[in-house]
Amino acid sequence: METIGSEQRDLLRTTSSEGCGVERTLKVLDGKWTTLIVRELLSGPKRFGDLRTALGSPSAKTLTDRLRALEHQRILTRTVYAEVPPRVVYRLTEEGESLSDVLYAMLRWGEEHPLTDD
Repeated sequence: METIGSEQRDLLRTTSSEGCGVERTLKVLDGKWTTLIVRELLSGPKRFGDLRTALGSPSAKTLTDRLRALEHQRILTRTVYAEVPPRVVYRLTEEGESLSDVLYAMLRWGEEHPLTDD
């Protein structure tokens, strides 16, 4: 895996812990489901049921809460179509799409450092 340079390392060391970019990123990607929702939406817009199935069926309340939080943070948009029954589609905003590098780095790290049984 590619390592960061000394300039990047120094920036990480000297950044104030309160309100830094790492903290902001963790607030946005708060929890397992949130990160996985963003991962699923990177492939394109999805409906609620499609997201729930792709994620392994989290509770409807949990998924709704996470989607609302991401919408509030402007990471995704929620579009309601006036149909019967109503159709709701979630898609990443440009800001949400910009998280792809973060998730890709997580993917690479996870593949290079598999879990070990304790």
